[in-house]
Amino acid sequence: MGSRSDEISKIITRAIIQKRLLPGCKLSEQTLADIFKVSRAVVRQALIHLSEDGLVTMERNRGAFVSKPSYREAVEIYDALTILEQGVAAQLSGRLDTRGWAELRRHVELQNKAIDEKNDALADQLGSGFHETLVRMSRNSVVQQMHAQLIRRTALLRSLVSSRFDYCGLLHDHSQLIDLLEEGKIAEAQELIAVHHNSVVRGYLLEDDTLPKTDAREALAPYVAQEDTD
Repeated sequence: MGSRSDEISKIITRAIIQKRLLPGCKLSEQTLADIFKVSRAVVRQALIHLSEDGLVTMERNRGAFVSKPSYREAVEIYDALTILEQGVAAQLSGRLDTRGWAELRRHVELQNKAIDEKNDALADQLGSGFHETLVRMSRNSVVQQMHAQLIRRTALLRSLVSSRFDYCGLLHDHSQLIDLLEEGKIAEAQELIAVHHNSVVRGYLLEDDTLPKTDAREALAPYVAQEDTD
């Protein structure tokens, strides 16, 4: 049961990240059981896992819903990301080899290309990838797991990103952060990480009335079809 429930939770997570399942969408156990052709017990395990990640809210006598993050929750999520990444920055500064710095700069180059091509979705994905790569280089599996859980929660927030999101400014931060770390300027790098995440938070709109209604069956149909062809 665990293996199939993990697969289902990953599919639902992907649907949230790709903005097909939006905050507030009802996730009926029976509907999901019908969609994935499994028992409700398997679905329940998947929903419990998603609720532990903060992606799903389970309400007594009402069922499960894609979580609706508040502005306060957004601030707390990015505060936690700041704390983790500041610690990683202190660890990595002056310790990465040439290959490590090159990998980070490659992320910046790809993000810059996406921005030039006005591909905001790819720029957003690469932006998150930069932070994930930075943390991965710490080689601390516990920190990576904590960071990955927070990144999954930002998937909900990215569903609500506003048009004033400054990708160019965030890209400049990434490039500057690499320079500071390579020069061993830890305090300045840590301050930049804090400013960077504060800028991201300010780019979100969290008004409920901006969210269109979504249907779980319709939203998950492409993922189920892909499963059938694999």
